[in-house]
Amino acid sequence: MYDEPKTSRIARLSVAIGVASCLALGAAGPLHRLGFLGLAGAFGVLKWAVYGAVATLVLAVIGIVIAVRRRSGRSTAVTAMILSVLSLGSLGVLAGKAARVPRIHDVTTDTEHPPAFVAVLPLRAGALNPVEYGGPEIAAQQHRGYADILPLMLSVPPARAFDRALAAAQTQGWELVASDAASGRIEATDTTFWFGFKDDVVIRVTATPDGSRVDVRSLSRVGGSDIGANAARIRTYLARLQSRP
Repeated sequence: MYDEPKTSRIARLSVAIGVASCLALGAAGPLHRLGFLGLAGAFGVLKWAVYGAVATLVLAVIGIVIAVRRRSGRSTAVTAMILSVLSLGSLGVLAGKAARVPRIHDVTTDTEHPPAFVAVLPLRAGALNPVEYGGPEIAAQQHRGYADILPLMLSVPPARAFDRALAAAQTQGWELVASDAASGRIEATDTTFWFGFKDDVVIRVTATPDGSRVDVRSLSRVGGSDIGANAARIRTYLARLQSRP
């Protein structure tokens, strides 16, 4: 008879892989934002983090079975399982959110005549997503998924509405690119917190018989789906604008 180690090698290996997967999952975004990883590299890190989390889960189960048989070392395998659940769970929440929203990256309050980008065009050089609106198909997806994204009507003259729109934009934490009172157009760029993705915003103020109409368009530079980010950005902005005196 020989002395078996209290914690199996499999359990220890599962913890090591689990820690590495969690670190990779958490670091992919900041490394891309800081410029250490390109888009492909960041998503490559995420992919391997998923593989690692799955491997951790499998090894953790094996480790628990071994620990039960040996009646020792169970806590290490359980720790590995918790790490894998944290990694896979966070990705599962993200995947679930993506499944509940339209797979689009261009959202606007006016799908028939979307506000046009002008000043940000040089900044979008090399962007994967074009500035041309996708047409009726994209509009139909937006109407099904974001029925609340509508123009904001204000009972003030266009000049006053423009000033309010600009002031509201300046409180959003966006990088202001242009503001043209004569055409009623404001353009800005928002940088997402985790990955540092660039999304561009254009605001258009036009006159109406009763005052002014404000339209907003938010467009991601990369990504097939924005996971609801552009719609959320427009909602937040319009709510802030509406609350301004």
